[in-house]
Amino acid sequence: MKKLIPGLVLVLALMACSLFTGVLDMPLDRLLAGDGDMWEVFRATRLPRTLALALAGMAMAITGTIMQLLTRNRFVEPATAGTMQSASLGLLIVALYLPGLPVFAKMLVITAFALAGTALFMTILQRLPLHSVLVVPLVGIMLGGIIWAVTMFFAYRHDMIQSLLAWTMGDFSAIMQGRYELLWLTLPLAVTAYIAADRFTVAGLGEAFTTNLGVNYRTVMTLGLIIVALVTAAIVVTVGQIPFLGLIVPNIVALAMGDNMRRTLPWTALCGAGLVLACDILGRIIRYPYEIPIGATMGVVGSVIFLYLLLRKGNRLA
Repeated sequence: MKKLIPGLVLVLALMACSLFTGVLDMPLDRLLAGDGDMWEVFRATRLPRTLALALAGMAMAITGTIMQLLTRNRFVEPATAGTMQSASLGLLIVALYLPGLPVFAKMLVITAFALAGTALFMTILQRLPLHSVLVVPLVGIMLGGIIWAVTMFFAYRHDMIQSLLAWTMGDFSAIMQGRYELLWLTLPLAVTAYIAADRFTVAGLGEAFTTNLGVNYRTVMTLGLIIVALVTAAIVVTVGQIPFLGLIVPNIVALAMGDNMRRTLPWTALCGAGLVLACDILGRIIRYPYEIPIGATMGVVGSVIFLYLLLRKGNRLA
């Protein structure tokens, strides 16, 4: 646990930087002096946004780890398995036909869509005769493309393409008090993933090996899919899609520490939170006072890191 302290300190430093980065100058001395206006801005916008960044980054990275273990493929994450696209379809259906539902009920509907999309992906995988490193994510990308095409068709028929793209583009600029609390649900889900970490690690060795050890493979798979679906739904509802995060963070941590999920999960959570915080801060200062959505900054940063991981000598992703 002592080795986690430097990483934890770095994430806390990024959170402090996020709290004091924005269009409105927020001097620390005015906060310490008890300036009411400053404290109102701090409580209503800066603190919720920083907490949302940390929670979303932590949870999304953990879902990537779970997906890669369950599919036994390092190129799989919610965005390459149809989960994100299914959640986006659920989001559109809720907006079109169930706009009066409470927020939590909306999230449950979107979770059902995400769960159905992920289960469909896993079912297709089980029926595939070939499970090569490249075929598995290719199938997920094709499935996600089909689901996204259906989503765009419905959005086009109801003149909601612009709204759909705005909802699904990862962006934390609208986060404020009262609009991010769903993300707190990711915290007990992350704890649940840590408690079941040994089972996920065993499940990553295959169904036969898992069964021989006396672990119920289907129960572990179901638990993993539920965690992935709930986390994805909460993030898509609150901030939209965050690309590459669930792909690169688990791979970086696995390259450094191996595949034992109980050992790597705290580092995965810290790295995910740190990367999202850093990308959001970067998006806020590149074109200050304007902001670049994290969906764009994470797309650029994530693609560069992913290409580096693929092209580096002796890589073991493939």
